[in-house]
Amino acid sequence: MTARRWTAVLVAAVLLLAACGSGNQVRDFLRDTYSLQTSTGDTAVYSSSDPVGTTTTAIVDAVPPAERAADGGNEYLRYDDDIVIVSPAGSGSTVQVEDVDGRYSRGAFVFLGPGFRPGSPAGGGAGSGPGDGK
Repeated sequence: MTARRWTAVLVAAVLLLAACGSGNQVRDFLRDTYSLQTSTGDTAVYSSSDPVGTTTTAIVDAVPPAERAADGGNEYLRYDDDIVIVSPAGSGSTVQVEDVDGRYSRGAFVFLGPGFRPGSPAGGGAGSGPGDGK
């Protein structure tokens, strides 16, 4: 194999491996940035010494979400495989990350509107009601 062909194969392999791991980017950022408080199954809770707004901005700047919403002082960030909830806690905030297959897929975040309903973001997937996605 020539050097040029070998380089092309190596670059393709690196890109493929990077694409396979992209679903964990937000979890990796949270793990590397905040203090883990608890972890159960696909859910982890971290603490941040910063308030909700500052913490959310740091997460969004590092790993942009597919959707973002706020409700009652909490910030919600939806990623392909995860939901991140940033909530006030004492002098800082808590950051909870959970798998989309959990409460999200059963409609627990439908109150946040488009992008947080099951079947989002297009609104035409399973669990969508009449008129969604129009």
